[in-house]
Amino acid sequence: MLFSSIIFIFYFLPITMLVYYLIPKEQTGKRNIVLLVASLFFYSWGEPVYLFLMLYSAFFNYFMAIQIHNEQKYGGTGRRNLLFTVVVDLLILGFFKYFGFLMDTITSITGWHIHYTSLALPIGISFYTFQAMSYVFDVYKGKVAPQYSLLKFSLYLSFFPQLIAGPIVKYRDVELQIDNRETTLIKFGEGSSRFILGLGKKVILANALGSLYTEISSLPHGQVSVVLYWIGIAAYTLQIYFDFSGYSDMAIGLGKMFGFVFDENFNYPYIASTITDFWRRWHMSLSTWFREYVYIPLGGNRVKVHRHILNLLIVWSLTGLWHGASWNFVLWGAYFGVLLILEKYVYGKYLEKAPNWFRHTYAIVIVMVSWVFFSITDISKALSYLAVMFGLGKVSFINVTALYYIRTNFIILAVGACVATPYPIEKFRELYRKKPAVGTALVFAVLIVSVAYLVYGSYNPFLYFRF
Repeated sequence: MLFSSIIFIFYFLPITMLVYYLIPKEQTGKRNIVLLVASLFFYSWGEPVYLFLMLYSAFFNYFMAIQIHNEQKYGGTGRRNLLFTVVVDLLILGFFKYFGFLMDTITSITGWHIHYTSLALPIGISFYTFQAMSYVFDVYKGKVAPQYSLLKFSLYLSFFPQLIAGPIVKYRDVELQIDNRETTLIKFGEGSSRFILGLGKKVILANALGSLYTEISSLPHGQVSVVLYWIGIAAYTLQIYFDFSGYSDMAIGLGKMFGFVFDENFNYPYIASTITDFWRRWHMSLSTWFREYVYIPLGGNRVKVHRHILNLLIVWSLTGLWHGASWNFVLWGAYFGVLLILEKYVYGKYLEKAPNWFRHTYAIVIVMVSWVFFSITDISKALSYLAVMFGLGKVSFINVTALYYIRTNFIILAVGACVATPYPIEKFRELYRKKPAVGTALVFAVLIVSVAYLVYGSYNPFLYFRF
């Protein structure tokens, strides 16, 4: 079930909200039961079989965290139980997400023909597995006490706003909210507005930009040009941002409507001036997870230079692999790892002295190039797309097709580029403070237009659902 669907907006969400708010706010336990039942129904809507996999993950990590804590309480270290838990979690994730990739890789290297049955990827498995692992790590480190209520832990792991595509929520950030959270009319209004604006990002902007990229990347080679392919990847650059940040906005808004406060997941990454800055702004919950649970345990930057370089390459290769079971994602992650190393040890000090326009251009071009590898799983096709972008081969710089797409899509590209900066939302917040009625009317208008797009449109994917 997608947030950007008629079923969710007009059936699932209103019914869940009605039942939830009919229960007095003092009865948090009963409200938690409502949210857990709604979350399990939400997940089982598309893949009822994999609901049991998620429930197993919840029970297994709940039980093992208690085992680790009890062992430490009586003088043990808990390391064996921690290692066992991590291995089981990763084996489950690896089997469903990477088994086919591994078999295909072995076949391509050895020439053996290995027959296997492809399994559908359980929706959200990467997200809820990482949440479960972060909880077990934190219990092991003594940062949180184990949760002895299976119901409460299952709600943490399966809460539908952030279940499918994040943000990745650490247990310690919501531990107190599970038992004691505030629900007010103001908070509900803020959450509703955040959800609707995220819906608008997704339905109005991301879908239109995604359709444009699909059209351009599907054109025969004889119609392409340098400018046309830059237009295409610019559309994808904006699409993936509005797709994912829009989902995060909806998740954060939904959480607030039920009284939960989640950390931000995006901070206008396309205004970044370096790649280091970009990754402080993009998918912040994932970056934080890898930094806290992989990078720092490896030694972080408190090691010799050669080891620090190795740490960065390991973390960013894993980051790429987390996004998908394909070599293009590994290449995508390693690409960023190498650039971060170069910024740290080679040209970063020169980049700091460069004019702002140069630094921003550098960052956005580097990121746009990365999205080619992200969007095209066939590496040879991705390299061909890049070759055209940089004028290699027998392609024109600009052609009639490019002029047509510029003329017919200039407005959506310009609006997307503008909304990707802080300026529009800052103006909206200022307007909302001064004239709340006008601000509310604008939010309501976004909702009406978004619903109209959902009713009459057919292109409505969520890019991060495949992760």
